[in-house]
Amino acid sequence: MKIKGNIFRYAATVLTTALLAAYAMAAEPEGKSADFRFAYDVDFEMNFDNRELYKSRFSRSMTIFGARLTPSVGLAVRQKNGMSHKIMVGIDIMKDFGNSPVPPEFTSGSSGETSERLNNTSLLRELTLYYRLDKRFGKTAMTMYAGIFPRRFTDEKEYSKAFFSDSLAFYDNNLEGLLIKFTRPKAHFEIGCDWMGQYGVARREKFMIFSHGEGKVAPVLSIGYSAYMYHFACSQLYEGVVDNFLANPYLKFDFAPLLAMQRFSVRLGWLQSLQQDRLNVGSYVFPCGGEMDVDIRKWNVGISNSLFYGNDMMPYYNSKDSSGYKYGNMLYMGDPFYRVHDNGSTAPGFYDRLEAYYEPQIGDFLKIRVSAMFHFNGRNYSGCQQTVSLKFNLQRLLDRKKTIMTNNL
Repeated sequence: MKIKGNIFRYAATVLTTALLAAYAMAAEPEGKSADFRFAYDVDFEMNFDNRELYKSRFSRSMTIFGARLTPSVGLAVRQKNGMSHKIMVGIDIMKDFGNSPVPPEFTSGSSGETSERLNNTSLLRELTLYYRLDKRFGKTAMTMYAGIFPRRFTDEKEYSKAFFSDSLAFYDNNLEGLLIKFTRPKAHFEIGCDWMGQYGVARREKFMIFSHGEGKVAPVLSIGYSAYMYHFACSQLYEGVVDNFLANPYLKFDFAPLLAMQRFSVRLGWLQSLQQDRLNVGSYVFPCGGEMDVDIRKWNVGISNSLFYGNDMMPYYNSKDSSGYKYGNMLYMGDPFYRVHDNGSTAPGFYDRLEAYYEPQIGDFLKIRVSAMFHFNGRNYSGCQQTVSLKFNLQRLLDRKKTIMTNNL
């Protein structure tokens, strides 16, 4: 939901919502079956990602350097039966560093780089508004989100990079739809729907249903899966529909408690896709492959390695729709290195990603990570990345304080 128009209109919207929430709390008489309170949250993220990928044709070299602030306010209602509700509204403020206007004489006038909106109003990217429901059933906690809400509410880190790339998570920060999560002491599960395109004249109808789940079956063994169904449909002007299914069942071994390590996990998974370009092909293709992830961490220093062997998981990447536009990252949201070969070969091949990182333990509410990643396809070196990320979430800090206060009672 992109913000257009006067910047003050949307600031007034947030302020008005906050005042209405405060009024509702003040006006609520005592003795009712629900407790009303003012709710607020602030999420900050800075991301530096220098990509030197000139050794391959999977992705171009570039530097992503920017920051995002997402403040939100609203009303929280807690019923005496343990069910709680929250209605929030906020603004997604994001800036690519260096993306500022330049004098018109330095451009041809068609690049858009002279726009004064690059200074301020274009920072307000989206309006977020969502409803959250929390309910506990014995040992099972259920949480539901509905509306426009941050992607961080999902188990995004548990999905293979074949599903969602790091750049997607940074630039497409919010989901529009529904998310339901269930958490137990030894298992968690989520299912959600992200509606990304409403059918229009040139705008394609696009939506994704995704899910992830994991449960511990032994002290060191968990079984899990990730999956999505992505429907990339047509518009009034452009024909064609592509169905894209991807599933990733896996086994995960956690040896950290046995070896006195911060982290020592091995994940063995299988990536299976079913894809159909109804207009241009008319039948399904079934790219697949095996993936092994190893993550070792001690003294806040870690090494992780992801090894994939299989087919090109993005067979229609360079295909074009009826209008002549390449599908590319409109159809595939995962890391393009899962195309395996950059020369068009359809033979199975290897992709390996090696990362060395430093991630100090400051708190659940603040995460800092410095890393260097190296990409290899077959025997070929495909390039590297140097990244620095900082994430602060106020709600995690508030939840931690609440837990400490509860434990001290």
